[in-house]
Amino acid sequence: MQKGKLLNLALVAGLLGILAFVAGCVPAAGGEPGQDMGIVPMIVFVVLLFAMVYFLMIRPQRRRQKEHEELMADLKKGDRVITAGGIYGQIESTAEDSVVLKVESGATIRVARNSIGVKRSK
Repeated sequence: MQKGKLLNLALVAGLLGILAFVAGCVPAAGGEPGQDMGIVPMIVFVVLLFAMVYFLMIRPQRRRQKEHEELMADLKKGDRVITAGGIYGQIESTAEDSVVLKVESGATIRVARNSIGVKRSK
């Protein structure tokens, strides 16, 4: 997990460096009257902004969603899990959209399959 944070930090630093370079290429506001700045720097800025949003927000969310879907597909009887609400339990049975958990007191509860947060090691 630490490697991913370092990679994100390096990506942000690199993109900010590129943005600073592009901003330095733009002429000052006190340029000659009638001199057109051009649209290329603006397009580069917008493309870099979208790239930063994609790599820092959209891509990691898709990865987490894919990992959660794999977890849901791999659930089976006997797995120890923690729900999103913080309930620790062991899977007694599974259905298409729900899971029956046996909690420490011996009681069983039915929870939505998507509410399973993580699988604990035994």
